[in-house]
Amino acid sequence: MIVERDHIGIFGKMNSGKSSLMNLLTQQKTSIVDSTPGTTADTKITLQEIHNLGPVKLFDTAGLDEIGELGEKKRNKAFSDLKECDLVLVIINPSASDFKTEKQLIEKARESNKQILIIYNLFKKEEEKIADIEKQMPLLKFYKKISIKATDENYRQPLLNFILENFESVNKKIELFPFLEKDEYYILNIPMDIETPPGRYLRPQAMSEEYITRNWAYPVSFRMDLAKARSKDSEEVEAEKKRFLALVDNLGKRPKAIITDSQAMDIMAKWTPKNIQLTTFSITMINYFSRGRLKLFAQGIKALKELKKGDKVLIVEACNHSRIGEDIGTVQIPNYFKKKFPGVILEHNFGREFQENEKLEQYKLIIHCGGCMIFSQKLLARIRDLINIGVSFTNYGLFLSYMQGEDALKRVLKPWNIE
Repeated sequence: MIVERDHIGIFGKMNSGKSSLMNLLTQQKTSIVDSTPGTTADTKITLQEIHNLGPVKLFDTAGLDEIGELGEKKRNKAFSDLKECDLVLVIINPSASDFKTEKQLIEKARESNKQILIIYNLFKKEEEKIADIEKQMPLLKFYKKISIKATDENYRQPLLNFILENFESVNKKIELFPFLEKDEYYILNIPMDIETPPGRYLRPQAMSEEYITRNWAYPVSFRMDLAKARSKDSEEVEAEKKRFLALVDNLGKRPKAIITDSQAMDIMAKWTPKNIQLTTFSITMINYFSRGRLKLFAQGIKALKELKKGDKVLIVEACNHSRIGEDIGTVQIPNYFKKKFPGVILEHNFGREFQENEKLEQYKLIIHCGGCMIFSQKLLARIRDLINIGVSFTNYGLFLSYMQGEDALKRVLKPWNIE
């Protein structure tokens, strides 16, 4: 049987205490400890079980600051190992005077969306130097830190607690629809528009249909004509509503839930019968790709109530699709802001722009898309950054639901057991 292990790597400069940290975690002399620079010639790997976390593979890497041809080979090997790691432990000796190596290490780990924890290894009483180090390396503001003495066994449990509190295993299973029930109907409301590519569903729609089918339930797709549903002609509106309700009523039994495109929430909040659950594709995706952190995005909605003229809000879209027509991020959400939050400044980040944005603290709120076109690791890296600098964040689907009133927001969250 193949055991899925979390990979935890220890990285830093020569003589920063990497091997001592390895030995502290394993409670044995796994790595040779010596004051001679470059003692760790290659990556030492050991397997371990950490209580409340599970099986892990620990990497004790060579110092990243060794010079010469051999030093370059060691550095390349360490950075190669970094790509394999789920958690990067950056160990820093506060008594050092130059931190270019640590800065490069954090930048590389950050580019790969790794979970990063900072460990200050205190050889002497050097706590007063930490504030200056963090001024030299602004990226440290994004990460949790702990100060320990790697050679002191008394720090082992605090270190383990620190890791357990701040690291999430990649082996945690997430269901796309945790509320799904076998042999029930689920309507997918897909109002195709000018941005919908021909010949295929968008990823959220395809994932939903596959998941519902695989789990022995029945997906039913419905294309709502939003132009008619929003028409000023009452007869057109009534005809579209009748078409929708005919589907709901003619399935033999009530569908258990409706998953709708977020942009149709202004219609679906009013038309969906009260005894049918309702949520959106965007909410589903952000919960799935954030590995169950929907509640954090829901809490971010509170920031909307505190917005005032001159505040900045950042709209974040993970992909770089061609934006035409009534695009949600660049047209629909800004239109709501013009009506509901006049004077609030909107800015946008697309693709990698968010990752390279060094002024995230200036925003009162981040409104993120469903995140379906990026890996979970990248989305989780974004969430960690925002939590650590104290910036609120929410999601397209949650925002568009809230714009229909608090009852609509409560309704789309109810299937997820979130108040």
